[in-house]
Amino acid sequence: MQRTLFTPPKDLQPESLYHTVERGAAVADRARITLEPHTFVTTNTFFGRFPASYWQRWTRIERITVQAEVQGTGRVHLMASDSTGEQRAVSSARVSADTMRTVELAATLDRFVDGGALWLDFAAAAGRLTVADVRWRVGVPGTGGGTRLVICTFNRADDCLETLLAVSADKECLAALDTIYVVDQGDDPLESRTAFAPVRATLGAKLRYLRQPNLGGAGGFARGLHEASADVPESPGVRPPVLLMDDDIVLEPDTVCRLTGFAALTAKPTIVGGQMLQLLHPERLHVSAEYADLAGLRAGRPTPGAVHDADMTTTSQDARVDAEYNGWWSCLIPQQVVAEIGYPLPVFFQWDDIEYGLRARAAGHPTVTLPGAGVWHADFSWKDWDDWPRYFSVRNALIVGALHGNLPGPGTAVRLFTDLCQALTAMRYGLALTLLMAVEDFLKGPSCLADGGVEALATIRKVRAQYPETVRHPAFGAPEVAIVPPEPTPSRPGLVLVKRMTWHLLGRSRGQAAIKAGDDQWWHASLFESVVATDPSQTGVKVRTRDRALLRHLTFRGLRVLWRLVRHGDRLRRSYRAAMPELTGRENWTRLFDLAD
Repeated sequence: MQRTLFTPPKDLQPESLYHTVERGAAVADRARITLEPHTFVTTNTFFGRFPASYWQRWTRIERITVQAEVQGTGRVHLMASDSTGEQRAVSSARVSADTMRTVELAATLDRFVDGGALWLDFAAAAGRLTVADVRWRVGVPGTGGGTRLVICTFNRADDCLETLLAVSADKECLAALDTIYVVDQGDDPLESRTAFAPVRATLGAKLRYLRQPNLGGAGGFARGLHEASADVPESPGVRPPVLLMDDDIVLEPDTVCRLTGFAALTAKPTIVGGQMLQLLHPERLHVSAEYADLAGLRAGRPTPGAVHDADMTTTSQDARVDAEYNGWWSCLIPQQVVAEIGYPLPVFFQWDDIEYGLRARAAGHPTVTLPGAGVWHADFSWKDWDDWPRYFSVRNALIVGALHGNLPGPGTAVRLFTDLCQALTAMRYGLALTLLMAVEDFLKGPSCLADGGVEALATIRKVRAQYPETVRHPAFGAPEVAIVPPEPTPSRPGLVLVKRMTWHLLGRSRGQAAIKAGDDQWWHASLFESVVATDPSQTGVKVRTRDRALLRHLTFRGLRVLWRLVRHGDRLRRSYRAAMPELTGRENWTRLFDLAD
């Protein structure tokens, strides 16, 4: 079901996510660790733990064994925690061997409903102790064939190649895979890299490399699901699950084994997702489980009790936390789920994974975000949310809210008008128009999804380019303006927003200011006539200048659009729900692939 590994796949990730030397000294590589005399090592770490609570809750497995090859003198302890993190010993074995021998310990999965994990501790005696090839096993066969991996890529050929190299270099990971689909939608293709040919030769018949025009993440993953389910056997017991994976991750190959092993033994077909560690801060976990706030049009909310933006070298995931959906940076979907609920919505980008998780849950198929199954993915906090993806985020949030909630309604209009005013007072006029165009296209009904989002992408990028504050400039060419620190967060933001809108209409301001990325909040930026704001990516700056005429125009346009949203909310909700079976059907995606070609 998983291996205990002792070092990361690359040197940029910390070993402390795999093992911790609490006393003495040890030398480790991927599958082996050697402890000097009187050394104590624990694998009570992010990747070292076995998520016992999730196994007891979601599978019928009652017993787990862990085997290790050991040599030297010392002890091996099988440890457990409960939902509060309290530790207890489960089993142990003394070791005194001149050559490698197998040690096997076992635990019953019967005291972990609310939380808790299992792991191994190693204690060397007067001599060295070597531990290698640690494997966690169950004594029953799983269901389903080898996993079919789908990687969607767009102009990240080098990153995608690194992921394929990681898969091909790990025999255990490669053995768990039946087929690897790479859906390349970019104009800088993976096959243009000289290093691709040897990887292709290594993977052989397992690799299926597909080129298609850009249909976004939804289109890339839908193509993979489309291909992976084309020759699925009729018997449910041998249907290979599909593992969706981003191209720009750093992969822990054992994550493939962990997701596959867990999904094969769940009590019913279950979507099983991997967790996201942050690429630039590799010890930090994005969130252990999340949900979508449909009413607030916000994705990625931490489930109550979840670990969020935490240093996993000092934090443990003990309490079991249930997820509503899992991001498709690594997410395994059983073929039975695809056969029952269909394919993703053709929304191009953003919220496709959320909608799919919600639809699966409504059909009786939960999502489990599995602790210890993780990949490193680009930090969200370093991405600029004032960019063209915001169009898809807003439009698609409205679509998902209409399909799975009570949107749109008066509360939706208030939320969007607040977002609009915050953008306008911060002199983000391109962002304000982005929000309005998203709502306007949602008002068109399901026809806005007819081409999978290709035209919408071209349009929003062209329109945004007409707004100078959306352009990123090199820092060395920025106007020389003093940095102004922010005022405290307002205790009554609604009143402050009304006051700042009035200020802007009347022309009141405090001149110019430079603002750091972490301080770029609307209530701070709105004080000035012009700001030079650091981009969240830290690659440059954006210059924003007040335009009262544009402020008035976009405000009144927004009021008209949001009135239409409230007026036609019920009709829109009915139309999107009625169109759902056709939008997510295999025939519609086949049409979109042909249309794109």
